[in-house]
Amino acid sequence: MQSKRLPLRKCIGCGEMKPKKELLRIVRSQDGRVGFDPCGRQPGRGAYICPQTACLQQARKAHRLEKAFDAAVPDDVFLQLEEELTRHGS
Repeated sequence: MQSKRLPLRKCIGCGEMKPKKELLRIVRSQDGRVGFDPCGRQPGRGAYICPQTACLQQARKAHRLEKAFDAAVPDDVFLQLEEELTRHGS
């Protein structure tokens, strides 16, 4: 019996491919708003990041979210992600 394939996504911070369930999703909606997607199912363009502070810092420093979404990312999105990282214990 074959096992199901796990969907993999690339972290925008470290660039590693990891299972989708292990990563946090940031989404840009159709109207251009960028925000954290806690359930991972909101419609729109998504980007994924590891639940580690180092990955978030790398992504922020290199403006990788802005490049991925072709839009400005407000500071409150980064604050939300930092709060989520503290919940994950990273």
